[in-house]
Amino acid sequence: MYIYIFLLVSILFCLIFKSKRYLHMLQQNLYNENNRYFKWYFKNLKELFDLDLIPVLISLFLYIKESGPNALKCATSCNPTAKISIIIISIIYIVLGLLWKKRLKSYQNKKPLVITARVKRLIITTFILYILPIVLLMFNVNISYYLIILILTIMVYLNPIIVWIAKVINTPVEKCVYYYYLTHAKVKLKNMNNLKVIGITGSYGKTSSKNILSDILNIKYNTLPSPRNLNTPYGLMITINNHLDKFNDVFIAEMGAYKRGEIKQLCDFVHPKYGILTRIGTAHLESFGSEENIIKGKFELIESLPSDGFAVLNMDDEKQVDYDLKNNVKVIWIGIDNEDADVRATNIKCSNKGTSFDVVFKGDKNKYKFETKLLGDHSVYNILAGIACGREFGISIEDLVQAVKTVRTVEHRLELKKLGNFYQIDDAYNSNPVGAESACKVLGMMPGIKVVVTPGMIELGDKEDYYNKEFGKQISKVADYVVLVGEEKTKPIKKGLESSGFDKDKIVVYNDVRDAYSFIGGLTNNKKDVYALFENDLPDTYNE
Repeated sequence: MYIYIFLLVSILFCLIFKSKRYLHMLQQNLYNENNRYFKWYFKNLKELFDLDLIPVLISLFLYIKESGPNALKCATSCNPTAKISIIIISIIYIVLGLLWKKRLKSYQNKKPLVITARVKRLIITTFILYILPIVLLMFNVNISYYLIILILTIMVYLNPIIVWIAKVINTPVEKCVYYYYLTHAKVKLKNMNNLKVIGITGSYGKTSSKNILSDILNIKYNTLPSPRNLNTPYGLMITINNHLDKFNDVFIAEMGAYKRGEIKQLCDFVHPKYGILTRIGTAHLESFGSEENIIKGKFELIESLPSDGFAVLNMDDEKQVDYDLKNNVKVIWIGIDNEDADVRATNIKCSNKGTSFDVVFKGDKNKYKFETKLLGDHSVYNILAGIACGREFGISIEDLVQAVKTVRTVEHRLELKKLGNFYQIDDAYNSNPVGAESACKVLGMMPGIKVVVTPGMIELGDKEDYYNKEFGKQISKVADYVVLVGEEKTKPIKKGLESSGFDKDKIVVYNDVRDAYSFIGGLTNNKKDVYALFENDLPDTYNE
């Protein structure tokens, strides 16, 4: 019996590290929402065809050789040959465990596995699934040890599937937990009659717009924005239940979606009276299915607003201007290019110190000077939305000017910072065609040597290669050097660079973004500053 205990301990050692990998991927793929986990799984099937297959083959051989046709009635004792085979399997599992531990350290994990209550429940269920064969053995002495070993080794080999099965088993429990906290959050919101609720959605710039709006409104109101990118029902529940209190005047709810109906679900939950729609583009085109679905999905926020609220829309976005709005909510149009906008920015000037611009309000002949530490035209759009909302909330122009000056840079969104001997323009969060083009313009305004570091853009459906190739063409106009992260994903960018005549010797390809820092360090000299734009940082599920 001790030999089997040795085997089980060895298997457990391997499982700890292997399960951590797939629980991490399940969490990053939103627990298989819209089959995201399975899509990642089938793209990474090569992970299954490695050393993990060896103990399966040995166990299968052992089972066939020792058990023969009477496998289910085989005696539970094992001969010396079987013992040696089991010891070999155990040693292999110890080695595999060490290899998985080393592999986990080598992965470029930007966001580690978060051990939430849900993950803890998944761990318990996964553990129960693995001990079932052992329980079976305990209650049926006629079952072959070799069959148990074979079942266990196959289960370990198919660990990604076992983790998903645990998720399926836990679904009823998770639904109960979900509705419990959802009801609690709804009751809390209902009891805060004077709370102003603002919803923000769009294809790009939701988090930036939310944080900028919060900073602007904070000059007069006690504002609570949903933290980070918590823009799902779970995220908003956490925010309301754990952070919202009676001292808050304004709640800003960022609303994300991967398909139609999800924004409406969020609106039915928090009931926003005011809404801001950022630019609409092709982000998540793959999951939405079409551009028409994206537009209708985003306008679910605006069409959920009551008639005594207001919506802030972008007049430079043709998709918003052309949309046939289905309710009579008041609309405030912002813009830069369109002179008919209600709140318009002109005379925009950008440098490595920040951005300055004039604001013109429709019906007011005056121009008001604004300054911000933020970079890029899309930051100006987000500030205009905040100004429009603040003015509707009764904040004076003078206070708005002061509030915009104090708006903090948004982490990983065209954030300019000095790193050692070069300047990093950190635009690593969720790149998109519009944002990428704007980032290139910002880089082009900087003095000195210019570098672009990027793994490209994702979740753009069948247009992904096209947009990445266009991105390559845009980069070629402003960059002196290009660092591509991930050889496969960045091929379209490389084609775009080469088609624009960019010097091939100034294109470098790495599979780890950390290598880019060493490369940039080698470019620095005493005569010119180096500015490096880090455009997008793909989640761990896209590591090559």
